[in-house]
Amino acid sequence: MFDENKKISGSNYDKSLAVKCINGTFVGTKTENIISYKGIPFVGRQPVGALRWKAPEDVKPDNGVYEAFHFEKWSVQDLSLIDDQGEDCLYLNIWKADDVSAVKRPVMVWIHGGAFVSGGTGFELFDCTNLVKENPDVIFVTIQYRLGVLGFLHLSHLADGKDYPDAQNLGLLDQKMALKWVHENIAAFGGDPDNVTIWGESAGAGSVTMQPLIKGSRQYFKKVIAQSGAPGQSNSLEESIATTNDLMKALGCKTVADLMKVDARTLVDTAEEAVRFRIFPVRDGRILPLNPWEAYENGAARDIVFLQGCNKDEMNCFVSDWGVDAFKIWAAERKTKKYAHLLTDEEREKIDSYCKEGAVEDWDPDSRLFGHSWFIDGAIKLSESQTMGGGKSYTYFYRVESSNPILKSAHFEEVPIVFAHPELIEGRQYDAAFCKAMRRMWVQFARTGVPAPNWPLYDLKDKKVMVLDEFDIHPAKESEVKIVDWDRSYFLTKYYML
Repeated sequence: MFDENKKISGSNYDKSLAVKCINGTFVGTKTENIISYKGIPFVGRQPVGALRWKAPEDVKPDNGVYEAFHFEKWSVQDLSLIDDQGEDCLYLNIWKADDVSAVKRPVMVWIHGGAFVSGGTGFELFDCTNLVKENPDVIFVTIQYRLGVLGFLHLSHLADGKDYPDAQNLGLLDQKMALKWVHENIAAFGGDPDNVTIWGESAGAGSVTMQPLIKGSRQYFKKVIAQSGAPGQSNSLEESIATTNDLMKALGCKTVADLMKVDARTLVDTAEEAVRFRIFPVRDGRILPLNPWEAYENGAARDIVFLQGCNKDEMNCFVSDWGVDAFKIWAAERKTKKYAHLLTDEEREKIDSYCKEGAVEDWDPDSRLFGHSWFIDGAIKLSESQTMGGGKSYTYFYRVESSNPILKSAHFEEVPIVFAHPELIEGRQYDAAFCKAMRRMWVQFARTGVPAPNWPLYDLKDKKVMVLDEFDIHPAKESEVKIVDWDRSYFLTKYYML
């Protein structure tokens, strides 16, 4: 049963757990020495009814007192993931140590992944209690945003779509509004609004690397941690319009007015069938630049410090989750519909040569292809572009292998480690000293902008990275660890989500 936070009447609440914010006073819960505040709205009105596909509204002053006891609904998505879903999903959560110190604390804001179509904050993995126990001087925040067709659907090309100019990037604007709320209110929780790090993995990493490119967003954070994601996780205008048109056809709709009559469940379920893995933020030239790589190279984020990187076997996660046969079918279809039309014959030959090199299983070549085009090459491209633009990037390459023979060092494998939830790691337990060292580097970066004294900045000559091996965390030059093949795979970045 879904528990809703309620307005509190009278004065019968624990004043020591109450924090006054612009849009109300929120009362948290305390466990041992850690206070959590769950389900705080960061918008004035939730995006329901006539506000569907509209930009998030800023909060309004409110003198009411509200419970912040429970997580709120997730954005509408695959029902197999969670029951508590709704269009009213724009909430955030905060964890802090119960400390009366006057020292302002650094803030880490987590933006979840899920291919921009799934995920949320209200499950065990993203509970930050353990992180606060280890780091009582840091405040942790997790935020939600609109997903899939509710957060990234191009509409302005439709006959009645002119009133929906932001629909293709609403999820990013939701994130920006959440960061604005944190900037304006986190001091009341003891946080330092001038020392905020935004942090994410996969689509969350794509999000935190797009936020520096959104007008007005950079004022809300100073540092970025991006795990296996980059601004290449985006669509062109043409791709996004084609996706919308295909969804409209599947729904039998011709206008936005038609779409507004369709319930959210039907919209999401139909999109899962009709346009799966085609919904991403859009390089619209309005909210996101047409060429985000060029924007980074021109110094758009030179004042932001990055800690970012990738895992050795990124796509193996999808092979394991979907099953080998299903992955091979998906990869073949993706290559037929996109790969075949984009690449030159020479490029195809280069990729085929690289992907088959060292392949053992028949799914290896496709896993390597999409691992590089979706995650690995983009991570290095971001380090290159940020450095070209005069900015700083601390770059890592994660090589710790799970006990699953397919997964190895797959996508998402490091997330339970950095969230201090070893009990959620499938298979063998990783070395405790390694796990703690990895978290220490992440948090130290949030505190100071430098993850470790011996971690070199990425440079265009030696391409230095930190190799995260379980029993040997060490800085390495590109000559020692070749993450991308500069001739045979790196060019994939120009094709974005190949």
